[in-house]
Amino acid sequence: MFSWLGTDDRRRKDPEVFQTVSDGLKKLYKTKLLPLEEHYKFHEFHSPALEDADFDNKPMVLLVGQYSTGKTTFIRYLLEQDFPGMRIGPEPTTDSFIAVMQGDVEGIIPGNALVVDPKKPFRKLNAFGNAFLNRFVCAQLPNPVLESISVIDTPGILSGEKQRISRGYDFAAVLEWFAERVDRIILLFDAHKLDISDEFSEVIKALKNHEDKMRVVLNKADQIETQQLMRVYGALMWSLGKIVNTPEVIRVYIGSFWSHQLLIPDNRKLFEAEEQDLFRDIQSLPRNAALRKLNDLIKRARLAKVHAYIISSLKKEMPSMFGKDNKKKELVNNLGEIYARIEREHQISPGDFPNLRKMQ
Repeated sequence: MFSWLGTDDRRRKDPEVFQTVSDGLKKLYKTKLLPLEEHYKFHEFHSPALEDADFDNKPMVLLVGQYSTGKTTFIRYLLEQDFPGMRIGPEPTTDSFIAVMQGDVEGIIPGNALVVDPKKPFRKLNAFGNAFLNRFVCAQLPNPVLESISVIDTPGILSGEKQRISRGYDFAAVLEWFAERVDRIILLFDAHKLDISDEFSEVIKALKNHEDKMRVVLNKADQIETQQLMRVYGALMWSLGKIVNTPEVIRVYIGSFWSHQLLIPDNRKLFEAEEQDLFRDIQSLPRNAALRKLNDLIKRARLAKVHAYIISSLKKEMPSMFGKDNKKKELVNNLGEIYARIEREHQISPGDFPNLRKMQ
């Protein structure tokens, strides 16, 4: 009885066993997805190849906000101690990307040394050049919180064209690189200054494909009365609604994330409840890390598949001998029509296609 079960070669074959989900994803990526990416030059168009450290690293939390919104103070509050390279003040103090990670000894690793370490997931950042690497450090320290997560502190976002030029590197592109690899993106706003500068607006748009990772914190809320706080919250939601053009509402946490006494203690219970919700969300990241990595790999595979269809379609259209330059210009201009044709032929959702203008 049930003798047919034993005749199935696939069932008889010994299954491949992996100790962790990360090991399985690593093997899948290297054997299935990476050859496709290399063949169709996916890395030149979209994202560099993944390495072992991208699969093995701890969940990361990226903090983004305008200057003096309390990003560094938030990390200090989360860790319950100072970390190397920390500077806090009302003026723009943090001018570097600081990766706060677990280490046996307190210390700072500069950017150029950091991007050659195969155990750290930052090797592909060397593409942004010395202007960025001089502004990138890793602060290591022994801390129980950092045993399960790492935190990325970012420079305060300023307004005006001059500030964007003076950075010397593409700030929005660096943040987009981090956004692809982190597990949670926290946008911090100061309850006293809700104006969203041009650069901040550009950054939020660059993070647009990662709304599922985004959370918003309205910080320093203990410094205003309850009635004003309601108006500030409404103004923040209205401002965000204009930039993040999605039907879902981003989760907003209200509080005052520092170790000092509350200036106006009227909303203490609200702030405590919001703080617990936010920290519970951060605590859940290590448990869901494997699922997040699987989700990101599937998202990458879908993009790689569409990219392969686009490049194959363009190659088919190219002449073998004469008139290549003119045909190239024509194909680039008609890329929208090629998108529509691939969408019809292969039953692919329009949302899976890369940005048309960027591809052109």
